[in-house]
Amino acid sequence: MRALPSRILLPLGLVAASVMTFGCGAGSNGTSGSSQNGNNPPSNVQTITVNGGPDSNFVDGAFTSVTVCVPGSTTSCQTISGILVDTGSSGLRILSSALTISLPQQNNSSGNPVAECAAFASGITWGPVQTADVKMAGEVASSMPIQVIGSSNFSNIPGTCTAQGVPMDDLANLGANGLLGVGQAVQDCGSACVPGGQQMYYACLSSVCADTPESLALQVQNPVASFATDNNGVIIELPAVSGGEASVSGSLIFGIGTQSNNGLGGATVFGTDPFGDFSTTYNTTAYISFLDSGSNGIYFLDSNTTGIPLCTQPSLNFLYCPASAKDISVVNNAFMGTNGASAPASFPVGNGLNLVSNPPNNNAINGLAGPFPGLIDFGLPFFFGRNVFTAFDGKSTPAGTGPYTAY
Repeated sequence: MRALPSRILLPLGLVAASVMTFGCGAGSNGTSGSSQNGNNPPSNVQTITVNGGPDSNFVDGAFTSVTVCVPGSTTSCQTISGILVDTGSSGLRILSSALTISLPQQNNSSGNPVAECAAFASGITWGPVQTADVKMAGEVASSMPIQVIGSSNFSNIPGTCTAQGVPMDDLANLGANGLLGVGQAVQDCGSACVPGGQQMYYACLSSVCADTPESLALQVQNPVASFATDNNGVIIELPAVSGGEASVSGSLIFGIGTQSNNGLGGATVFGTDPFGDFSTTYNTTAYISFLDSGSNGIYFLDSNTTGIPLCTQPSLNFLYCPASAKDISVVNNAFMGTNGASAPASFPVGNGLNLVSNPPNNNAINGLAGPFPGLIDFGLPFFFGRNVFTAFDGKSTPAGTGPYTAY
């Protein structure tokens, strides 16, 4: 799911279709044997599972668990499952309804509580900024700002926030207990929110919340970038999927080139801007593109450009429905950075209606795709069967300083 500060136009991320919530390929090019190590995985490996999510109602979402603690405490902690892994945004966001411990509230210099409005393609997340120690596998991000979504103490959402989308403030609307944003950006807003507000951070006095600037250190952070080690990027490893399966499991690996299990190997590195954009050529025309595990399909261009018809069912008209599956070939190109990498890629586009209906309990589906005029969002189906690397902005790696993506 791509968050609003990165650009004005957004891809589809989590969208409702009938009773399902919507938000493979070549073999491994990178790490080897890093996904599992019996019952004792390495300290930088977090299990992820593509399944129906905590509401049993999600398609092509990669979920994991996150432990949050009151800063400095080893006893006031909670492990929360059903957290959606999202390379299209940065920052940890947890539903208030899933959180049972009380975390310290962030206040501004005047002592007023700080809240955040984060806008995604499918809606907004609104809630206070609080502080937690965040633990995954054997890694810890200490005293890190996170967003708590849908807190009853912050029920009056500013109009400038609701104007950006429908609130995703509960499990039914979000489809997950939270979002784990591990995109290229280290903060979720960056310098745009430092000199003045961008209708993203708010200082709240009683029930009135006003747009406010937020320093980089106090913004909601990419939690992996705040680890003491293995903090320069992540790898998502998922098995290949042919058609659909009820669920598949893989790994979220922390660090790039920091341990024996997270080397780049033969992966091709594509330099990006700080939000993960690179360039993709389709039929001789170049388009802005990005890899986004939080999108549940590959959303690209439009029917006039691709020649692929949309599904005629009103609840599925955001998906392509070709009469027979098509294999789409593109060339991905470095957009920014030190290299000029270019490499072909391909992905299937199936009939969306058939894919989500036969059988109806499949949650890991390869071939889901839909329109996104002028842009290409390589969502979770592109991750199936690939090791996908996300290098963070300004962080050093064996392939140079991020940001970049690689596979």
